[in-house]
Amino acid sequence: MRSPEVMAARSRGVLNLRFNQDQGCFTCCMETGLRIYNVNPIEERAHYDLDLMGSLSQCEMLYRTNYFAVVSGGNRPKFANNTVLIYNDQEKKFVYELTFTSPVKAVRLRKDKVIVATSNEINVFSFPSPIQRLFTLETRKNELGLVEVSPVMTAERQILAFPGHKQGSVQLLDLAATEAGMSSAPVTINAHQGELACLALNHQGTMVATASDKGTLIRVWDTTRRILLVELRRGSDPATLYCINFSRNSEFLCCCSDKGTIHIFALKDTHLNRRSSLSKTGLLGSYGASQWALATYTVPPECACICAFGSHNSVIG
Repeated sequence: MRSPEVMAARSRGVLNLRFNQDQGCFTCCMETGLRIYNVNPIEERAHYDLDLMGSLSQCEMLYRTNYFAVVSGGNRPKFANNTVLIYNDQEKKFVYELTFTSPVKAVRLRKDKVIVATSNEINVFSFPSPIQRLFTLETRKNELGLVEVSPVMTAERQILAFPGHKQGSVQLLDLAATEAGMSSAPVTINAHQGELACLALNHQGTMVATASDKGTLIRVWDTTRRILLVELRRGSDPATLYCINFSRNSEFLCCCSDKGTIHIFALKDTHLNRRSSLSKTGLLGSYGASQWALATYTVPPECACICAFGSHNSVIG
């Protein structure tokens, strides 16, 4: 994402970037307000200045509908950071407000639900009318606001993924099996030994990808059987992962980190992934057996970035 418009936005203090659910648009939260960009071609589709939005820490679009949710942050916030505001662009006003007892770490939208993460809770609401709290789940301390929800409305299972109570674990909850005021018990996958640092669900909610704060391995799990499908190696040195995303058909996965490299892995035809020349000898143990990216490309390492898949499995970063 190196268009003149995006580079100019960076110079104004970018606080957060996030793709919408179909990865056809992305939001840019800045000290000077909000910008929304189309991906292909990359062009600005909307902007909201400081006097309306203030500086923002988060924005979540609802596909390409007129709704999006924002959370204040940065140096010139207009609202409290414990409040989620939902804006209706058609009506040109904020139409919903959700306030919590602690700062909001993340907000996710489905066409039928709003999910809000604080440092120790996941809150699930019905949407759009009326907005009602369905239930609240306690979590391990979650300062990164790790929470993802599968977006497909027609899928049999509507998976919500968030950190479990045990270090390195992820909990999965099927929202389709819940009712107002109660929820089915989440299931737990012990994904890593270290703290979770990044989560991603595929579009259908059948797979979840996890990475720890070490940032060397990405593990992909089957959400139904709760088994490990594949282990992917980003690198051998620790890194901070900014983003993991599946392709729409779940055949590929991409990730990016503070090392300034975007990695692309195959999930369906895993023989496409590179392997160490010593993998058959067994001398390097599990390290030697790791699956490395089938392709990589670099971005400026001093800039936090996000990556996703566009049309025909092209990679956007």
